[in-house]
Amino acid sequence: MRWLICSAWPYINNVPHLGTLVGSLLSADVFARFLRLMGEEALLVSGSDEHGTPIEVEALRLGVDPKKFTDESHRYIVELLKKWELSYDNYTRTENPIHKEFVQHFMNKMLENGYIFSRNIVMPYCENEKMFLPDRFVEGVCPFCGYEYARGDQCDKCGTLLDPIDLIDPRCVFCGFRPTFMSTKHWFFDLPKLEDKVREWLKNSRTIDENVKTYCFSLLDKGLKARSITRDNKWGIPAPFPGAEGKTIYVWFEALLGYLSATLEYFIKEFGREEGLKKFYDYWKNADARTVYFIGKDNIPFHAIILPAMLLASGEGYVLPYKISATEYLMFEGEKFSKSKGIGVWIDEALEIADVDYWRFALMRLRPEGKDVNFTWREFYRIVNTELNDDIGNFIHRVLTFIYSRFGAKVPGIKKLASEDEELFSIVKHEFEEYKNRMYDTRIKQATENILNVARECNAYLNRREPWKLIKLSKDEAGSVMTLLVNIVKGLGLMLAPFTPKASTKLWRMLRLGDEIPRGALRRAFEIEIQEGHIIEKPMPLFRKLPEDFLSTINAMIRDVRKRINERRPPYLRF
Repeated sequence: MRWLICSAWPYINNVPHLGTLVGSLLSADVFARFLRLMGEEALLVSGSDEHGTPIEVEALRLGVDPKKFTDESHRYIVELLKKWELSYDNYTRTENPIHKEFVQHFMNKMLENGYIFSRNIVMPYCENEKMFLPDRFVEGVCPFCGYEYARGDQCDKCGTLLDPIDLIDPRCVFCGFRPTFMSTKHWFFDLPKLEDKVREWLKNSRTIDENVKTYCFSLLDKGLKARSITRDNKWGIPAPFPGAEGKTIYVWFEALLGYLSATLEYFIKEFGREEGLKKFYDYWKNADARTVYFIGKDNIPFHAIILPAMLLASGEGYVLPYKISATEYLMFEGEKFSKSKGIGVWIDEALEIADVDYWRFALMRLRPEGKDVNFTWREFYRIVNTELNDDIGNFIHRVLTFIYSRFGAKVPGIKKLASEDEELFSIVKHEFEEYKNRMYDTRIKQATENILNVARECNAYLNRREPWKLIKLSKDEAGSVMTLLVNIVKGLGLMLAPFTPKASTKLWRMLRLGDEIPRGALRRAFEIEIQEGHIIEKPMPLFRKLPEDFLSTINAMIRDVRKRINERRPPYLRF
């Protein structure tokens, strides 16, 4: 089975914050790591979305070329993602030549197949900024629900897809002036032609989540409208249509095609163009291939309606989404993340506050899968100190130190398991099966419950069996208990590996099972592979508690970290 894991492309004008990480970048990485550990053939792709008016306007304001802006920003983001242990096979960018060529070819196929047409339309033009305004840079009152901050392409409150002219009291987001509306020629994607096909696909899919379907059906029931696919800005991919000189492809449409072009780019670099194209088709034109998308809920219409419609319109036989994992919003101490107000934590700042494994585990414990979730420092402190350190780390350390000190670092072996031992092993294996099911279904937060259940059950079992007393009565029985537990430690470490790759690798080495965890190891997580006579390394704690004064000092720490980090950022990413 081939899996292509796609993470929404962050826009390059900001350093991603924790909410961006939770909804797409980190969730996709955890899922990809899980698949690889299960022995699946998995490819993880994403990249920097760098075209469009916001970058063009900001570069103009700073007096630099847009490409210089995005070159430095992309380089900085890529380094940050490495520090977060994100295992992308290809984290690319929309300025990549392969992407630009692919997008133009794809658009021409849509045109040839009759799904793109041109017409003159009235567009918002800001006299103050001297520019046509893209949909997202016009705000106003939603005509459907009355939300005051609806954008010109979509209302975030009710989800309705809009055009700028639909808004009541529209205003330019750059200067706040009311735009005038002027006639200009543009090219459109004829979505109404594909409405029935998209509806049928959603209806018949057994793997698209019901919340995604419900959201989309509400939009489909209102009827789809043709969407402008070109823009009047210079910084972007030139539209390839006859007569479209001076127009570029709207960033939302080209960024969606980045999932395909990133796959193609990866295989061309690995195997050359001819062989790379064949490999690309294995992922995108193979009915058995599965594409999984990790996004925030505000991106559902683009990934569950527009992207499938584009794939159908190309006539190329590309596979439609297998799964769209759309999270709700992560709030920060009860408020929305805000760069202008300094509300939140950005991913470069976070690494100065706590170890990356702590962040990865805590953020997946807080992953907003069914409803909006509020990040608080108090909850972060609890997850790290109580769950990661006390429940998981303490159990692992108890087992390994007992074997190291009482059995001379040699695994004693299983002579016989009592019914209580068999019962524990049965519970652990049940938790593991549920963990696998949840992970395959991208219910990642729920899967962390199974990890904690294993650790808690084992801690309680240790307290009941009391091997420190049992060894005085029967060394063989105590040895059987500890051999069972060291094998459970191995399995628990593998369950943790997608979340805490550094700590899990450290554990793997302490168990002297190799330098790196091999692909497919998770399939054998709870097989009794550590046998009598196996020698372990001297145990070291996998995790350490955050200091007692963490909650009372964190705000001051954030102010200090933010000042230092801001000086390290490229000038264009500072705030």
